[in-house]
Formats: sequence, structure tokens, C-alpha cells
Amino acid sequence: MKKWLKWFMTGFWLFLIGSLFGYVFEGVLEFLKHGVWVSRPGLIYGPISQVYGIGFIILSAALYKVQKPIYLFLVGTIAGGIVEYIMSLMQEYIFGTISWDYSNYFCNINGRTSLFHALMWGLIALLFMQFIYPFLMRICEKLQTKLGYILTVILFLLLSFDIFISTAAAIRQDERKHHIPPTNRLDYFIDKHYPDTRMDSIYKNKMYRQKRDN
Repeated sequence: MKKWLKWFMTGFWLFLIGSLFGYVFEGVLEFLKHGVWVSRPGLIYGPISQVYGIGFIILSAALYKVQKPIYLFLVGTIAGGIVEYIMSLMQEYIFGTISWDYSNYFCNINGRTSLFHALMWGLIALLFMQFIYPFLMRICEKLQTKLGYILTVILFLLLSFDIFISTAAAIRQDERKHHIPPTNRLDYFIDKHYPDTRMDSIYKNKMYRQKRDN
């Protein structure tokens, strides 16, 4: 198997597993806080929290040669905080919404990340690289087969569609909020199948830009 294909498969599975982990992790945190399970997906279909998937890839790329636990923790803290900040910034400027606001936390940066959450990323990086990453690498090695390639392609296509339709629906919802009428077939399709009521029921934790500014 070609080297680029091996790296693609490894990166994809790291993203997928990290996204699934993030979805469960966020749900568990909400359950511990409030005693109820709260679904906080990043995409319309499937238990996906792509911030964690991207974080897993970046942590793996930055830390796979690092051995000392203290360095794993420090680099994970910095990298995780940066990723969280950038993802919040991108969501706000592309979709007009945010999914988290840490303004009430000590030592926060524009409410997009905070010292506490950066330290949580450091802890996740430490545990991930020492215990989860080696296990995932063994799984990825076993997937370097024809069957594993076919499975990866199928899941990649499904995830690509999920990302596309979720992005298009979020952009269209922001356009509706600013009274921009549909201009093409995709807009009409999204308005019919992904109205505000459905989008709001999926992304219960999102906040609009005005709420952040207040």
C-alpha cells in the first residue's frame, strides 16, 4: 500500500475515533454536571464532534515522537487551546454562531478558550498519547488491507456528505436569519428539509453572534 494512502487512512480513523470520543466525552461531562444526557453533535448526522477529531490529528502529529509526560501535557495544553480558539473563531465568522462561551471562566481568551479547558486538553493529550494512541495505531495497521480500504472509503464518503450538508445547512440558516432568500436548488432543498426548527433541535447549545457580544 502506498505511503500517502496509509497516512490518509491513519488520519481519517484518528479523526473519526477522536470525533466519536469527543461526542461521548461532552455528553458525559453534561451528565456529571446536570444529571441528564445532552447530545451535542457537531454535524447533522451521527455522533460526531469534529473539534476533537481535528484535535486528535494535531496532537498525534505534534506529539508522536515526544516521550516525557510533562512535555506531552504542556504541548497538549498549548495546542488544544489554540485549536479550540481557532475552531470557535471559524464557526463564528462562517456560520454566525458559537457552540461554547467560556467568558465566565478564569483566565479565558475572548470566551473561546480558557486556562481550565486548555489544561483539560493537556490531560487528554497525556492520556491519549500514552494509552490510546498506541492502541489506535495497532488498529490502523490492521486496517491496511483491501477490506479496510473499502470500509474507509465508504465511511469517508458518508462523512464527507455529512460535513457538506451540515455546513451548507448552517450557512443557509445564517442567511435566513439575515432575511436572504434562496437563490438556487440547494437553497430551496435545505430550506425545506433543514428548517430552523430542525437545526435548533440538533444544535441545542449554539449561540448567535449577538448573544456573545452582550
